[in-house]
Amino acid sequence: MTSTPACTPTLRTERLLLERYTPEDEEGFVALFQDTRVSRWMGDGTASEADDRALFGRIFTKVYAEERFAVWAVRRDGRLVGHAEIKPTEEVDGHEIIYALAPEVWGSGLGLEVARAIVAHGFDTLQLTEVHATVAEPNTASLAVLDKMGFEHVRDITEDDGSTTRVLTCSQSRAGTAT
Repeated sequence: MTSTPACTPTLRTERLLLERYTPEDEEGFVALFQDTRVSRWMGDGTASEADDRALFGRIFTKVYAEERFAVWAVRRDGRLVGHAEIKPTEEVDGHEIIYALAPEVWGSGLGLEVARAIVAHGFDTLQLTEVHATVAEPNTASLAVLDKMGFEHVRDITEDDGSTTRVLTCSQSRAGTAT
C-alpha cells in the first residue's frame, strides 16, 4: 500500500470519502464536468471533452506530482459523486474552496458535508485563518450552503460577459459559530 501525500489526505465525513483520484476515475470525472448542470457553475462553463480529459491528466502530472494543492474525488458508497479542492488563488488572495456534485445527489445535504470537510482541512491541516469561495450570483444553492457555514459576502466581481461572481470569506472564528 502506498502512502497518501500530505497535500491530498483522505478525508471522511458521515456519508462521504474524499480521496485522491485514481486513473480509473477518468470517465466519471469527465461525465461530471461534461454535465452542463454542473459545469455551468464552474470557471468558464462547459469545456470540451478533450479539455476535461487533459484537466484530469494534469491532476496527476502537475497537481499530485508537484504536490501543488489538495484535489479530491468525492465518493459516496464507493461511487464517484463529486470533485473538491482547496487551493491558493490570486483571485481572492488566499485559499479558495471548490466543489461540485453530480445532480443525482443534489438536495441531499452532501454539498454542506463536502464543504465542511474541505474548510475544516483548510483550518485544521493547512492552518489557514480564513477560507474563500467564489460563486456565480445565480447559484443560490451554493450560496445557501456557504451561508450556513458562516461565509460572508465580501465583494462582487463583474465578469467579462457582464455576469456577477460573489466572493465569500469564512474566518476560522466564524466557522466555529456557523450552523
